[in-house]
Amino acid sequence: MASAAPSARRMSHTQFIEHLRGVATRRRDGEALHGWALKSGAASHAPVSNSLITFYASIPRPLLGAAFAVFADIPAAARDVASWNSLLNPLSRHCPLAALSHFRAMLSSSSSSAAAAVLPSPHSFAAAFTAAARATSASAGAAAHALACKLPSGGPTNVFVSTALLNMYCKLGSPAYARRVFDEMPHRNAVSWAAMVSGYAVEKCSDEAFELFRMMLQECPSEKNEFVATAVLSAVSVPSGLVMGAQVHGLVLKDGLVGFVSVENSLVTMYAKTECMHEALQVFESSKERNSITWSAMITGYAQNGEADSTVWMFLQMHAAGFLPTEFTFVGVLNACSDMGALAVAKQAHGLIVKLGFETQVYVKSALVDMYAKCGCIGDAKDGFHQLYDVDDVVLWTAMITGHVQNGEHDEALKLYARMDKEGIMPSYLTVTSVLRACASLAALDAGKQLHAQILKYGFGLGGSVGSALSTMYSKCGYLEDGMVVFRSMPDRDVIAWNSIISGFSQNGCGNGALELFEEMKLEGTAPDHITFINVLCACSHMGLVDRGWIYFRSMTEEYGLTPKLDHYACMVDILSRAGLLKEAKDFIESITIDHGSCLWRIVLGACRSLRDFDVGAYAGERLMELGTEDSSAYILLSNIYASQRKWNDVERVRHLMRLRGVSKDPGCSWVELYSQVHVFVVGEQQHPESEIINAELIRLAKHMKDEGYHQTSKFSFDDELEVLGESHEEDQLESMSAAYN
Repeated sequence: MASAAPSARRMSHTQFIEHLRGVATRRRDGEALHGWALKSGAASHAPVSNSLITFYASIPRPLLGAAFAVFADIPAAARDVASWNSLLNPLSRHCPLAALSHFRAMLSSSSSSAAAAVLPSPHSFAAAFTAAARATSASAGAAAHALACKLPSGGPTNVFVSTALLNMYCKLGSPAYARRVFDEMPHRNAVSWAAMVSGYAVEKCSDEAFELFRMMLQECPSEKNEFVATAVLSAVSVPSGLVMGAQVHGLVLKDGLVGFVSVENSLVTMYAKTECMHEALQVFESSKERNSITWSAMITGYAQNGEADSTVWMFLQMHAAGFLPTEFTFVGVLNACSDMGALAVAKQAHGLIVKLGFETQVYVKSALVDMYAKCGCIGDAKDGFHQLYDVDDVVLWTAMITGHVQNGEHDEALKLYARMDKEGIMPSYLTVTSVLRACASLAALDAGKQLHAQILKYGFGLGGSVGSALSTMYSKCGYLEDGMVVFRSMPDRDVIAWNSIISGFSQNGCGNGALELFEEMKLEGTAPDHITFINVLCACSHMGLVDRGWIYFRSMTEEYGLTPKLDHYACMVDILSRAGLLKEAKDFIESITIDHGSCLWRIVLGACRSLRDFDVGAYAGERLMELGTEDSSAYILLSNIYASQRKWNDVERVRHLMRLRGVSKDPGCSWVELYSQVHVFVVGEQQHPESEIINAELIRLAKHMKDEGYHQTSKFSFDDELEVLGESHEEDQLESMSAAYN
């Protein structure tokens, strides 16, 4: 460009425009040419100014301010439609609102002076439609449409304008208007067909998109290309679209379009979203030109279909192949790591995220917060959240709230939700469901009622997970009637909703009500699942219904084809143990073929203490010792049983084994809700701000009980043995502290 400067004096306008096009990406050279145009007076010539506007708007970092300045320097009488369009086109892509204002100014200029009258061209209308779509301004788009109908340059006969118009309506979420424009077009090209099919795809109208594609094959099969194929594959990428997608797959194979990487990527995505990962993998492996999108489609597909192991494996393969993942790839990988608890892999992915600069993106940060919370690293989750907590993103806040709930920090979840509400961030269904779970776990009725009011205020309704969580909250707080009202008000009661209310009745000792609801559930045609039978068997256990429990247990396999899991076996052991059938429970456990660990023997051991069956209790306890249980109560109960039989050598052996294995008892805790605030009490801690007042009240109550002649009793004569192990009456102490504060 430096060598061209001396000859710039003899440069014609046409030569100037050609030179400017040659330096399209070099800002300094373009500015030097602009200086010559100003000095020589060529800038007043419309084509020269138009080329300068296009240059400033098209460089890698557009200088729209400079483009505006060049446009403003053009005399009004010299501005032609190309002058207006040269600025309108880039504005429609980068600043849609400014583009609409510029379009209105163009129309005003055409009506203000006959000498400077400029009528919009097809490119003007196309840019205006693009701007209206990007600005999501339906009114501006409709006004431009009305004007286009009046002018010859914007009528339906112009394929370019009509395609831009129908594309605008598609992006504004009005496929019906777009289809009307499409049907009125006398001539259509491949772009028109692809735009209309893509519009249906965005609105999840897979049937309409597929029918339109078939119509295209009948009317103008020559217009079929990779863009149309990609659009229709995107449209049928829904769970119910497998048959249509397979037909399109066969067609693109026949026509040789499968060689385009965009088509292969769409095929992988289609099969993944229709839950056919085997077919998706076949397309992936047959692809000769994979790119990052191809790998990301496979990784995201595995993650969305719950195949966490395959997700992580594919991610490692992608990294080994030298492809850089996208931010969407990382979201899928982090979700998979969350599901399988693969913290080491997740941390490696986190390091790569930081290296590639994706960490500041909100949805990636939300996935990181969710991953660390689900993997039990709540401190790391908090650190990630606090880096972006001021961002108005409900997904990020919900991830942190859900993390607190999943890690048992229910009080922290309620506090964070209160802060989220104060910030004015609108909760989602998942947010409300997680907070209701926290309220249920804390039996925080007042907080739950306030959230119920917000559910009504925000118009969430009682459908899906919200209604089930709300019913569970009331039930766990002991308000079965309110839980039942919520349940009966739910528009669609799925198996989760039924499980919630049946569980509420069962846990509150209303076994008959739980079983009646179960029978009603079957009459309504809702098939029970594994959770349903756990709730039903628990109800039978509380009511001592051994025979009925056996009937329900056997019906799982015989009537519903459900294989009993460990929880169901535990319920049956509990039913037998509560009924005093300890030997039957022992025989039942030994007949179970699945690996049940130590939990079943622990149930029998606890029952043996209550029923004073020391023989079966000793047998169950010894089995627990053989299994190497780390449950401190098992050692203590077995030690108590031997102590009650005066078998001191066995007592010492069990205690020695407990010390040798490093088994210790976790501190107990209790809580009480007063004036919408939850107060937590932990054994051995005096952190409550009113602990001195509470202790004084406990001393007063203890003295009063002693004066009344109350003496604590025990079923065993070895409470001193318990106290040596620090196991005496912690639960009673905690309940006393809660009661004293109350």
